[in-house]
Amino acid sequence: MKQWFLGVLLAAGLLACNNQDAGGGGNADSSKGARAEQLMADTANYTTVQWLDSTTQDLGKVMDGAKLDVVWRFRNTGGKPLVIEKASPSCGCTVAETPKEPIAPGQEGRIRATFDSKGRTGTQHKSILVMANTKPMKAHELVFNIEVLKQ
Repeated sequence: MKQWFLGVLLAAGLLACNNQDAGGGGNADSSKGARAEQLMADTANYTTVQWLDSTTQDLGKVMDGAKLDVVWRFRNTGGKPLVIEKASPSCGCTVAETPKEPIAPGQEGRIRATFDSKGRTGTQHKSILVMANTKPMKAHELVFNIEVLKQ
């Protein structure tokens, strides 16, 4: 009976190890993503952010077809790591890039957007909705205005 019981325990232990390995337990990217999800889900992990640049930027005039980079700098002013969950541009003509890693308390980061003006003549008002583990609100709107001139 003891041998049977030990055999069952051994088999259960091996199965548990195999299931853990199959779940990507050793993958660094999986653990980073899980950590970011945890920080976003738990309000005890929320922090504060200070936008170092105005959240609205007026960029003047460009010729149709120009590509323009826009940058917003920020600082984590709280006591927990700042996680930028996502940055969603208002249209397909703008692509946003966010920090991949959490920003430590006191550190600075930036969000960069690239705007493609091709075929978008006239005054353009574009926005990026940023979601982060910040209080008192998670959503931040970054805006830029530009006038695209015909060639």
